[in-house]
Amino acid sequence: MWIEAEMGSKTTIPFSDSDILFLVETVEPRLADRIDTFKDDPVIVEGMLEQEAERVFQRITTMGEEVLARISPRFLFEVLLRKTRREIESQKYTVERTATQRVPVFDANQVAEFLANRSVLTYLADMLTSFVRIESYVVTTRVRKGIWRKLRFNDMDIDCLTEMCQAVDEEYRFGFYKRIADVCLFISGMYPEYAAFDYRYPSLGEARPSFTRRLRRDMADYEEEGRRFYKLAAEHQSARLLELSEVFWLLHGNFAVAKKPLNFMSEHYLQHRKSTLFGLRGE
Repeated sequence: MWIEAEMGSKTTIPFSDSDILFLVETVEPRLADRIDTFKDDPVIVEGMLEQEAERVFQRITTMGEEVLARISPRFLFEVLLRKTRREIESQKYTVERTATQRVPVFDANQVAEFLANRSVLTYLADMLTSFVRIESYVVTTRVRKGIWRKLRFNDMDIDCLTEMCQAVDEEYRFGFYKRIADVCLFISGMYPEYAAFDYRYPSLGEARPSFTRRLRRDMADYEEEGRRFYKLAAEHQSARLLELSEVFWLLHGNFAVAKKPLNFMSEHYLQHRKSTLFGLRGE
């Protein structure tokens, strides 16, 4: 479960043996039979990926869907984020999407610099990986003495996650704070069209009526809640123990910037792969 996973040990290298073999085969095939001598060395693996990210990206692109049988989603996202950083560095502006139009914003340097932070890039790659599989849960909560009820939720449902968060003591809320903030960033970055479609009629820009208890959110709502919950996560004692406070504060203060590389990835590299990778069925 993702809540428990937040408290797990931090691995030195987030890639599988298959990922590293793919990297070596792409960069320097002659080293394939010596992979055991350096696969656990983050300096070598990181340096190889950083220097040859373009070559790795090209191989992934050439292989198409079959590449997902060779590499993990975590490795794929890392490569795409590095490629995105380089592409944004070469541009003068990024593009923001509204309900009815696309608007150029001259913040490419700021976005590229933000993504150049290794902690940020690592966090975003980990975050995207956490959405590869969406889980559903049933939790029994106490209403009052002698009365209990079952709360059903999935880890993409902000409203249920918030309700569940309020039902537990503060010491157990870290995973919820983080997940709610991550959902807001994920939808804002990878599915901006979802937020626009869910809240407004695309052709008119007018708000849709709501026929359910679920709260409707536009892009501003996702940003506001994302910033709020990253702040709560940053202030939680678990963030300090996991050495995540700094990156949470960065995401809190730069939420609008953080979604830009995800927007770019979604539009340029994952447009036809999102349903395969994430299978989003709705918030």
